[in-house]
Formats: sequence, structure tokens, C-alpha cells
Amino acid sequence: MIIGAAATELEIHGSRSLKEKRGVVRSICQRVRNEFSVSVAEVGGQGTWTRALLGFATVGSNAVVVRRVLDQVIDFVEGLNLAELVSSDVEIIRLPHSVGLPDDDDDDDEDEDDEVEEGA
Repeated sequence: MIIGAAATELEIHGSRSLKEKRGVVRSICQRVRNEFSVSVAEVGGQGTWTRALLGFATVGSNAVVVRRVLDQVIDFVEGLNLAELVSSDVEIIRLPHSVGLPDDDDDDDEDEDDEVEEGA
């Protein structure tokens, strides 16, 4: 199982209150949810008027695809032009998936053994 997480720091120009900032952050989060199958939340900067740290997460079976989705999310947020992208970071984590489910290779070996036993 591949887990991808991204963090983006945003500067919200022209925001003069937390209410204005929350409106921009809510808009960005909703647009990301509508466009991509990722989780998104404001994870930092809640007490400031002009800064926000947004976190994104997705899960998949292919690290390249997970990374590509998160890169596309970051590009999408930047392209919205609702806030300036100050920085971003992406992390990919590989977790072992041995929770009692056989691997594809294990299934093939068992089938071959069954065929040999049946033919004997």
C-alpha cells in the first residue's frame, strides 16, 4: 500500500480577517475535492489572517500514480490563483500489505501445487 501526503503553504493576499481567509481556504479545499479523489484539510496557520497550511493525502498501489496525483493537486491549487503558493512538500510512504492476504505470486504457486497433487 502506498500513502502519499502533501503539504502546501499558502499566502492569501488581501485577506483582512480570519473570515475572509477561511472563505478562500474553504473554496480551495472544495475545488480540490471536486476535482481529485484526495483528502484535504487546513493543518496549520489557523490563527493567522494571511497564511494557511493545507494537507492532502491519497492512497494507492502504485507510487508513481500517487505522486502524480499529488503533483497535479499542487499545480491545480497554484493555478486557481486564489492564493500564492509559498512552498510545497510531498512524501510517499510504502506500507507492507501482508495482512493475511496472499500475494499474486503465492496464488500461482498454490494453484500449481494443487494441479500436481490432483494429477498424481
